[in-house]
Amino acid sequence: MSALLAFFFYRSYWALIPMLGVGFGFLKQEMHRSMGHDRDLLLLQFRECILAMSAALKAGYSIENAMLQSAADMKKLFGEKGLICQELDQIRRGMDIHIPLEDLLEDLGRRSGLEDISQFAQIFRIARKNGGNLSQILQSTGEQISSNIEARSEAMSILSGRHMEQRIMEWMPICILLYVEWTTPGYFQDLYHNATGILLMTGCLIVYLVAVFIGERLLNTNA
Repeated sequence: MSALLAFFFYRSYWALIPMLGVGFGFLKQEMHRSMGHDRDLLLLQFRECILAMSAALKAGYSIENAMLQSAADMKKLFGEKGLICQELDQIRRGMDIHIPLEDLLEDLGRRSGLEDISQFAQIFRIARKNGGNLSQILQSTGEQISSNIEARSEAMSILSGRHMEQRIMEWMPICILLYVEWTTPGYFQDLYHNATGILLMTGCLIVYLVAVFIGERLLNTNA
């Protein structure tokens, strides 16, 4: 992205240096989007985990053994590299050194940034302290998470078209420049390597980046 902007707006290798800052901004944005996808995937897998724990509790397992049994089930379902499997391995290691399960679940909620998991950890702590029906709590939590996932999926399906429109609008100026450059070589030559052209293209670049930022911010807010 840095090289692309340096070429289209300045046609200069030296412009690549300041454009690296813009490139890192795009990289950070993509990492944020990827993290959001991972959180959604983790929540989906966590739902399957607690439903498996509920089934193990009904079969007579203790809550700790139910957690270990669900970890084995999740590895069969999602593979050893599944997000929930990595988290369950960390929980298992914590249980091995006698850290209470409720503390480990609260830690998972904090690290994941998922409100559903944090709320479940709090309810789990209260229920275990007061002798609540853990199997029923797990079942109810799984159903609630399912409802939240379904609602979010509906919202994301509505926004998916907007995301596509945003991507088209982001790439449209560059595609237009490519087309004009290809069909009329040298058409933009006067805009490069002179003070007036540099100022004009810098203004265009600022407008472009601001437009991209506002569009992404609006989509992230709605999401």
